[in-house]
Amino acid sequence: MNDRTNIYAAGGPLFKAWYDLSLQVEKSGLEKSLLELVKIRASQINGCANCLNMHTSDARKAGETEQRIHLLGAWEEAPCYTDRERAALGWTDHLTQVATKRAPDPVYAELASHFSAEEQVQLTLAINIINGWNRLAVGFHLYDPSLGWSA
Repeated sequence: MNDRTNIYAAGGPLFKAWYDLSLQVEKSGLEKSLLELVKIRASQINGCANCLNMHTSDARKAGETEQRIHLLGAWEEAPCYTDRERAALGWTDHLTQVATKRAPDPVYAELASHFSAEEQVQLTLAINIINGWNRLAVGFHLYDPSLGWSA
């Protein structure tokens, strides 16, 4: 039983705006598969079980392979990601760990070589959104029971 605040009930208009922004970012035009890889990767870094459970399920439904999902923790060494995906994952790693990794010029240059200016903003917003959801889920012990949990 979760004894923490129910953010859906207590969040009010501010939470609704956050949720609506999440939905808008999802419709930005970036590839669904890319967005799911980014969400999984940020959730790995942040240790968010709820988001890992949700987004690995969503990735599978979108046709993502088990191999690519499992190898995200070692994406830099795994040969199964495109250069565009690698640029997005590098940007995700750095922005998710911005306090220690910052956003160095070589990482940005790689991003800029695969994403238009508009896509860079869309991707950065997507990274910010999943990091926010990770913090909400970890902080308030959120989980989606429809995805199933087993001991």
